[in-house]
Amino acid sequence: MFKVIVTDPISETGLQALHAHQEFDVEQRTNLTPDELIDKIKDYDALIVRSQTQVTREVIQAADRLKVIARAGVGVDNINIDAATEKGIIVINAPAGNTIAATEHTLAMMLSLARNIPQAYGSLTSGRWDRKHFKGVELYQKTLGVVGMGRIGTEVAKRAKGFQMNILGYDPFLTEDRAKKLGIIKASLDEIAEKADFITVHTPLTAETRGLIDAAYLAKTKKGVRLVNCARGGIIDEQALVDAVNSGHVAGAAIDVFEHEPPENTGLTNNPNIIVTPHLGASTEEAQEKVAQSVSEEIVEIFTTGAVQHAINLPHISATVQQKIKPYLVLSEQMAELLMQIFQKAPEKIKINYFGELFLEDTGLLTRQMIKALLSYYLDTAINIVNVMQVLKAHSLSYSVQKNAAHKGFTNFIELEISHGDEKATIGCTYLPGFGGRIVSINGYRLDMEPEEYLLYIRHVDVPGMIGNVGSLLGKSHINIGSMYVGRQAIGGEAIMILTVDKPMPETARKEILELPDLHDVQFVKLNVPEDEN
Repeated sequence: MFKVIVTDPISETGLQALHAHQEFDVEQRTNLTPDELIDKIKDYDALIVRSQTQVTREVIQAADRLKVIARAGVGVDNINIDAATEKGIIVINAPAGNTIAATEHTLAMMLSLARNIPQAYGSLTSGRWDRKHFKGVELYQKTLGVVGMGRIGTEVAKRAKGFQMNILGYDPFLTEDRAKKLGIIKASLDEIAEKADFITVHTPLTAETRGLIDAAYLAKTKKGVRLVNCARGGIIDEQALVDAVNSGHVAGAAIDVFEHEPPENTGLTNNPNIIVTPHLGASTEEAQEKVAQSVSEEIVEIFTTGAVQHAINLPHISATVQQKIKPYLVLSEQMAELLMQIFQKAPEKIKINYFGELFLEDTGLLTRQMIKALLSYYLDTAINIVNVMQVLKAHSLSYSVQKNAAHKGFTNFIELEISHGDEKATIGCTYLPGFGGRIVSINGYRLDMEPEEYLLYIRHVDVPGMIGNVGSLLGKSHINIGSMYVGRQAIGGEAIMILTVDKPMPETARKEILELPDLHDVQFVKLNVPEDEN
């Protein structure tokens, strides 16, 4: 008998998958105090929560039998993932359960925005009959820009086509072929700004998307554009949106998510041309049933067949394999992060080549680690080595892996190549016992670089004085250089220079370096460096 405890209000219908199996004893105990949960958790094999219960390290350490923690929803901020992973507990969620709910709420917000429905309702219930002030616009044959073509963005586009809207889709990983199959037009952000009558955002909130729709972008949009955000607060700069609406350039907006919740910007909540709802995107009876059903069915699968589909922490690998590939786990991720940041394009194809007898072992974990690092640059940082292949497939991206026992100059060597159209970039790494991980090639240039947190990647012509000129400008900005790595193919030809620095480089300093003669490009790169390696 497997004992399951449910500590937050969960749809009873969604739990039927557990109730239907005699092997599972389900107990619902909501409103437990932290101490009560710590005291009770030792007797259970699985825990189901929503957002109320805080699954802390203390709770997990007290969980002697626990094998699964399930979040009946998407976010897992209330679960200590590291502690669960350390104890070998699988953490699962229900990433697709709210797709339809969020999609339909987006369309509801768009229609409300087009026809001034909340404003008209408020006017009429206040005793006024004021038709002339609430003239709206039609969706028919208007152009909709969908920023982010993941699950929800794709479903919004499909439904908007039912209104006979013209759909422009933007996503770093959207291919022409997939756009054609969806019956939409692949577009850039600037093209959406230029042509769209409505813009709806459906990207995750990452370092790349925070403030994606800012004052500069809003200034490029069509006068009279209307914006919808049912994705994440922070993608649209709230104050910039308020200013654009107040100026009349943006006709209106419909916002369900905020930078701070409850919202702190009263310019949003008190503006007659901005419709707001309190994060209702997933708040439907059906969505709540779906997420409960999803995690319940997966718990059954985990305990009866061992199959795991939506785990968000590390999968199990044998101790023997883990020990062998351990030196390459962080190194391979850093290599992919570096390549992605200097390539600055979403990859359409990914190639991974392993050389050396070590890599005749199971390299699946290393492959997932690299692909995760590549995709996380543009997509949600919640991508992990368990779900990364599903994300890869959802974006119709191709990858290939080849293994060769040949040494290629090193006992063991990994080469990663990414391409976008006719452009490609490559990087290679190895691990040297006693010296640690090394990046040994970038785009055909040979070098010997130890990955560090802050790097400057510089492409230039191999002329005397270049290193000194760059160093002087960095010194002017009070940026200290830790080490320097250079690579060139011929004297006086194209070359690269990589500098490790002690802190991030301001954009003003980067622009100043770019003005140097014979210097083609400079990129600031930030790598994930574990604390014990700092």
